Amino acid sequence: MKTKWITLLLLTAVAVACKDKEAEKKIAALEARLSQLEGGKNNNTQSFSGDGQDVINVGPQEKPEGPLPAFAFEKTEHDFGTIKEGEVVSYTFKFKNTGEAPLIISKVQPSCGCTAPDWSREPIPVGGEGFVKVEFDSNGKPNIQSKSVTVTANTWPQVTTLRFKAMVTPKNQ
Repeated sequence: MKTKWITLLLLTAVAVACKDKEAEKKIAALEARLSQLEGGKNNNTQSFSGDGQDVINVGPQEKPEGPLPAFAFEKTEHDFGTIKEGEVVSYTFKFKNTGEAPLIISKVQPSCGCTAPDWSREPIPVGGEGFVKVEFDSNGKPNIQSKSVTVTANTWPQVTTLRFKAMVTPKNQ
C-alpha cells in the first residue's frame, strides 16, 4: 500500500514537472532510492548527461589501489547569516592535501544556477593548500536558502559536498 502511494506521488510529480530537467533528475534519484528501499537487487548508481535526457547506469565504484590524495577542509559548511535579496556574497572553502599523492579537482558542480564556483585548477601537491570558492547571487532567492557544491576529485571517496546557507531578506521588506 505504501509503495502504491509513493509511486502515485512520483507519477504526479512527473506529470506536473515533465519539462523541468532538474525535477527529472530528482525523480530519477527518488525512483532509484525507492527501488533500494523495496529491496531491489540493483546496486548500480545512475549518472545523468548534461542535457538531462540520458541516464547512464554505472556500477558501484571501488577504491583505487595505491597512494591517494585526501581533502582536509578547514570547514565544509558556511553560514552567510542574514543578507538582503539581490546581494552577491562569496566564501572560500580552504583545504590541505593530507594524502600521499597530488590532488586534482576535476569538477565543481553547484546545486543551482545561483551559485558560481571557482577552484584550484592546478594539481595540489602533498601538504599543499587549495581552495573552492562559491559565489551566491541572492537575487530572486528570498527567505532561508540552503545550497551545496559537489567537488569531484581524484580522492576517495571521489565526491565531497560543501554546503552553505543564508537568510535572505526579501526586497519588499
